[in-house]
Amino acid sequence: QVQLVESGGGLVQAGGSLTLSCTASGRTNSCSAMAWLRQTPGTEREFVAGINCRPGSTYYGDSMRGRFTISRDNAKNTVYLQMNSLKPEDTAVYYCSATQGTYGSSSPATYNYWGQGTQVTVSS
Repeated sequence: QVQLVESGGGLVQAGGSLTLSCTASGRTNSCSAMAWLRQTPGTEREFVAGINCRPGSTYYGDSMRGRFTISRDNAKNTVYLQMNSLKPEDTAVYYCSATQGTYGSSSPATYNYWGQGTQVTVSS
């Protein structure tokens, strides 16, 4: 089993920045694809950003491209999400996820493991 623990959420003003971290433990595969998705009450989970095993292979949701950056440190089993130019509509619970395989996608169904989520609130 794999455990994912997120940190770094909080309250920030519009235009500000936050960095989320997610550390994996347990039966981890350092070559698992990992991703961030977010969810607000009453909505489906939305893809934010993903990163495959090899550095540089990243992909983003349309509204995040250019503002968010996903990266990973395989030695630390940690993935990061740097969020800049935050907007009130970015307010959500952000979830870290991981696959059992090397490649991910924008579909939540791709991911086998999930963290407990961290709240990000952007005030206007």
